[in-house]
Amino acid sequence: MTDAGVAGGGLRPLGDGHFEIHGDLTFESASGILEQSKSQFDDFRKLHIDLTGIEDADSAGLALLIEWLSWARRSDREIEFAGLPARLSAIAEISEVAELVTARP
Repeated sequence: MTDAGVAGGGLRPLGDGHFEIHGDLTFESASGILEQSKSQFDDFRKLHIDLTGIEDADSAGLALLIEWLSWARRSDREIEFAGLPARLSAIAEISEVAELVTARP
């Protein structure tokens, strides 16, 4: 699955370890996007995830980003998020994890 919609959102490969999330990153889509990422991320040591295409997000979206960070650390990879939407940034601030999703590798 490369760009299929997952309950309103999806993960799109852009080449060379660059990906973008489009649509929603919510409870309805986060687990499907996680499943998409499992097969697509394995080939890369450095990942760049563009979040500017996110239309709606909730705490499940933030949990997905944190899961990816955890996976990257466990598998000795680097992951960087770009274009964190204001809604996700606010949830990260309230949850006191903003430094995790905005930090550079």
